[in-house]
Amino acid sequence: MASFSVSSPSTIIDARAPPSRQPSASASSPSCISLPTLPPPPIQSQNRAAKATAYCRKIVRNVVTRATTEVGEAPATTTTTDADTTELPEIVKTAQQAWEKVEDKYAISSLALAGAVALWGSTGMISAIDKLPLIPGVFELVGIGYTGWFTYKNLIFKPDREALFQKVKNTYKDILGSS
Repeated sequence: MASFSVSSPSTIIDARAPPSRQPSASASSPSCISLPTLPPPPIQSQNRAAKATAYCRKIVRNVVTRATTEVGEAPATTTTTDADTTELPEIVKTAQQAWEKVEDKYAISSLALAGAVALWGSTGMISAIDKLPLIPGVFELVGIGYTGWFTYKNLIFKPDREALFQKVKNTYKDILGSS
């Protein structure tokens, strides 16, 4: 078993290593292995300043143009931003119009936040149930059975299928209103 001793942070001495053949080293002295030193840690203030500068360069998107009409006139400066020239998709415009029509924005925002929290919690609960040994297989069998029952009851025969479609249309009208 080799024994190691540390004499300085960047030097390791191996007592069982063969002696060096250099004329200045004695036969009984252990071999020294020199390790490179690590660079100093970065200074936090410089790192933050560099990040802030890079971020500011990303968000600045103004373009300055100068135009002159005559030789002696002062240049005219106009500033154009990307928001002026970019068209928004139709779905974004529709969402903005719907949001402007909402009277109680606080309640809608609270419901959206509660829905997101419920979705996050339910995914955690489902992943916990999925780790149990027997439960996922039982749920899969229940799902297959319910799908077969729903198909038999509502989709196979034409009168049942038409009744299902009518029920879906009525529910759709009840939710969105008859327009």
